[in-house]
Amino acid sequence: MNSSRPYLVRALYEWIVDNDCTPHMLVNSEFPAVQVPQGFASDGQIVLNVSPSAVRQLHMDNEAVSFEGRFGGVPHTLYVPIGAILGIYARENGQGMVFDLESSLEGDEAIEVEDDDLPPPDSEPPRPTGRPSLKVVK
Repeated sequence: MNSSRPYLVRALYEWIVDNDCTPHMLVNSEFPAVQVPQGFASDGQIVLNVSPSAVRQLHMDNEAVSFEGRFGGVPHTLYVPIGAILGIYARENGQGMVFDLESSLEGDEAIEVEDDDLPPPDSEPPRPTGRPSLKVVK
């Protein structure tokens, strides 16, 4: 299944803009293939204002977000792989989403599951015992 991150980034971007707020992206500036002005990064991270008035030629797809922006009055072309996006939020109220760290796809190995480890297809999953509880997932 495809990663949900690019879809969530695009949806949150549109939601933030539709509500007349300023979308900001928190980016891992040390992620492979990231192209951001390094002089503006701090502790391996950079916050980018991606509002329609701050960027030109914004393009968001399932692989990356790219656009042209100005830093200190100097134009830069930025390229941010989706895995480098750590969060997207509205500057005015902080509403948005933070994502888990994602490793580069390069060098990751697929995990193989043996058929012996899988339950029979018609079996029901085991029922939990004890009191029901909710778990907060961030």
